[in-house]
Amino acid sequence: MPDPLPRGEGPAAEAGGLDRVDGPSLRGRQDLLSRTALGVFQLNGQFLAVSEELARPAGLTAAWWQVLGAVLREPLPVAGVARSMGITRQSVQRIADLLAAKGLAEYVPNPAHRRAKLLRPTEEGRAAIARIHPGHAALADRLAEELGEAAFAETARALERLSTALAAITATPDA
Repeated sequence: MPDPLPRGEGPAAEAGGLDRVDGPSLRGRQDLLSRTALGVFQLNGQFLAVSEELARPAGLTAAWWQVLGAVLREPLPVAGVARSMGITRQSVQRIADLLAAKGLAEYVPNPAHRRAKLLRPTEEGRAAIARIHPGHAALADRLAEELGEAAFAETARALERLSTALAAITATPDA
């Protein structure tokens, strides 16, 4: 019996690229990847804009906040900050040097590596981050209200799973 709809067409395809008979098609998977990437790019822009607004009153930029935030719990080498944030070491180095020059962070000896010093926030850097907390908390509350607590938590978990999966498949030589 012939298939009434060609592969990749019809309501199932429009609902996420599923073929009626054998699950996701190659084109459907590509569409899902494209939609996911575009969604993440859009979210990145939205988060950067909101982060700039939240950081500005504290005398920070979103990038400065991001680097300071990475070392709040424990000092890290610049390369460690870059790995945790998924950006280049050179970008983090430039920001770390600016933070140190402004007195918001400092370099301290690294017992594990003589040449790769650790970056840690100063008291002034911690105070700047603390000034962001009220706006950050308000935004978190508004998002939780808009999405619902369970959906907000699942969104975070889904993004974490996506990041882990992408790291796993791009770390292999045949990626």
